[in-house]
Amino acid sequence: MNTSMIYEDGSYLEKNPTWHQEDSPWKAKQIAKILRANNVNPSTIGEIGCGGGEILNCLANDYGDKTVLSGYEISPQAIEICKKKEKQNLQFFLKDFLDEGEPTFDVAMAIDVFEHVQDYFGFLCKLRKKGTYKIFHIPLDLSVSAVLRSSPILKARSSVGHIHYFTKETALATLEDTGYEVVDYFYTSGSLDLPNRGWKANLLKLPRRLFFLFHPDLAVRILGGFSLLVLAK
Repeated sequence: MNTSMIYEDGSYLEKNPTWHQEDSPWKAKQIAKILRANNVNPSTIGEIGCGGGEILNCLANDYGDKTVLSGYEISPQAIEICKKKEKQNLQFFLKDFLDEGEPTFDVAMAIDVFEHVQDYFGFLCKLRKKGTYKIFHIPLDLSVSAVLRSSPILKARSSVGHIHYFTKETALATLEDTGYEVVDYFYTSGSLDLPNRGWKANLLKLPRRLFFLFHPDLAVRILGGFSLLVLAK
C-alpha cells in the first residue's frame, strides 16, 4: 500500500479540511523557542511536508527578510493553500524535498511528519543531509492510557494518518539510529495549550497538568497527550 496517496489524492484534506493550520502559531512558537535556546540563528529554513504552510508563514513574519524560508509538499491541495501565503522571504514547492539534489538549509524541519512515512528510516537518513540543523516535532502516541483504551491510536491512524507510534525513548533512539546527534529536546503540551481537543482531553487537562508539574516523564508515559520537539545535527 502506498500510504502517501492520501496526501496526493485529496483524501487527507477531506478528513482534515483546515490542514491543522489553527495549531501552527503555537508550533511556530515552540520552534522559535528551541532555536533561541541553542543560539541557532538561521539564514535559511526549509520544511518538508509543510501542509498548509502556516508554520513557515508565522516564522517568516517573526524572522523578516533576514531569513529565507521554503516549504515542500507533495499534496496539490495543500500547495494551493500555501501559494496564497508566498512573499519575499517565503516560497512553496510542489516537490518531494528528498528527491531534490539542492538546496540544503541552515535548518531543515519535519513537523509531525515521519510518523506518516512508510519507510521512516529511509526518510530520516535522506533528510539528515538536507540541513545543518534539523527540527522534528514527534507525536508521542504511545502511552499507558492510549494502549489500554486503543481508540486514541486507532483514531490517529484513521483520521490523521499516523502509521508509526512513539514514546520519547523510541523517538530519540530512532533519530540516533539514523545518524543524528540530538542537541536538545523538550515536551510540547498540545493537549494543555491548544483549544478544541475534545471533551475527553479537556477532562484530563487538570490531572495532566498537575502530574506533569511533578513528574514530566511519568505523566507523558502514563496519560499521553504530549509531543516531543527535537533539535538535532
